[in-house]
Amino acid sequence: MPDIPACPVCSMENTYPDGDNFICADCGHEWPMVPSQTTIDDDVPVVKDSNGNRLADGDDVVLIKDLKVRGSSQVIKQGTKVRGIRVVGGDHDVEGKVAGSAMMLKSEFLKKV
Repeated sequence: MPDIPACPVCSMENTYPDGDNFICADCGHEWPMVPSQTTIDDDVPVVKDSNGNRLADGDDVVLIKDLKVRGSSQVIKQGTKVRGIRVVGGDHDVEGKVAGSAMMLKSEFLKKV
């Protein structure tokens, strides 16, 4: 079938559709049929909170789960408000100040206020 693309990982053409994804039979890689939009026109990453709301620089968010701070015994409690976040790329995609300390947080543990 000409509308089924080759695998982006191994470049083999032995791929097939499965639900909303394409699957490579050779290497097992899966990818969505409809590519998700990860950036806006000006290369700002699209980051969404735990409820699917889009986060932007300057938003205020609340933690939805207790989080341990790596490298210390400190715990940031659920319900802690983080003001004036900054959206950055990478695994920890939000930067903000929690109790006066700058921290990198994952958006999946945040809820927009």
